[in-house]
This record gives sequence, structure tokens and C-alpha cells, in this order.
Amino acid sequence: MSDLSLPAWAAYPDRPLRRAINRAPILLYRLGLGPLVGRLVMIMSTTGRSTGLIRRTAIEHHLCAGRIYVMSGYGARPDWYQNLLADSRVTLQLGAQVYHARGRRVTDELELHAAYDCFEQRPVLRAMARLLGVDLTRESFLAHRERFYLVTFDPTDEPTPPPLPADLRWIWLVVLALVAVALRARHRAVTI
Repeated sequence: MSDLSLPAWAAYPDRPLRRAINRAPILLYRLGLGPLVGRLVMIMSTTGRSTGLIRRTAIEHHLCAGRIYVMSGYGARPDWYQNLLADSRVTLQLGAQVYHARGRRVTDELELHAAYDCFEQRPVLRAMARLLGVDLTRESFLAHRERFYLVTFDPTDEPTPPPLPADLRWIWLVVLALVAVALRARHRAVTI
């Protein structure tokens, strides 16, 4: 199938449950689990185009040849992409690593060839493309470049939004304390 339109089940996540699922990795980063989930999902901090407030997005990323790539499966529609157009300065968190960068859409043909070479070697990306009904060949990738919103990031020394803090790590102490209390109560109940 050469048509690159998305099937109905892959519609933009405007439902509350889907939106909550998409935001779950942000909670995991705040709980201090960034090093575990950072291999799959990064946190991108942008500046809101209307409010000027810091906006956080959990997004799948791909590391290839020293570059970080993200793809907007919904074209120019997502807020993170619109924020990036208004102010390209971003902070990227991949696990415990933090990068200050400027994001930009990849449109140059040489860069698109390099990105395709990277994606071609990733079975997960090929499988995802097949699920969406996309024949992801080099020719179709380049021929439909206007429909792909592939973004990469260039390092910057300019100020960027602050990274997402792991400000909920303290919850683990509470959980451990509750487990200790429960185990102690169970031990007392067994010995009585």
C-alpha cells in the first residue's frame, strides 16, 4: 500500500485515556525511573507557543549515527511540533542524559537518505510502517517527504527549558516504609 494516510485506529490521541497513556512516561521519569524507560521514550521539554510555559512530551526516539530522530505520526498537528516551530530550543532527556538542542525538521535530501539508512536497519520501525499500511521503501520515503515530519536536533549552548526533575523519588521511601510496616504486621500475626 503506497498511500501514507493513517488508519482509523491510529487517530490523533485526543481522548483522555489515550492522552493519559501517552503521558505515563513523564510520571515514570518523575519517579526517578528515567534510566529504565529512557531507552524507549525520551522527554522533550519545549516552550509553549501561546503561554510561554514549559511543556513536556514523552516521545519515542531513535538514535542513529550520533543523531537523535523523532517522527511525528500526526504531521504538523501535535502541540510539541507547533511549539518547536515557534521556539526550536528544546531540552531532551534520554534516561539520565540531558541534551540542550535546537530541533528542526529534516528536509534536506542527503539527510533524508541518511535517516532512511538508519531506519531501514530497525526492524521495529519497519514493522510499525507495515502495521500502518506503509510500504517503507527508500523511494516512497523520499517521494512522500512532505508527509513525513521527521525531526532531528542540533546541540546548542543557548538557554533551553529546564529538564524534568525526578521530584517524586521520595514516593519510593513511602512505598518501602509501607511494605516494611505490612511485613512486620504479617510477621506479628503469624507469631501470635
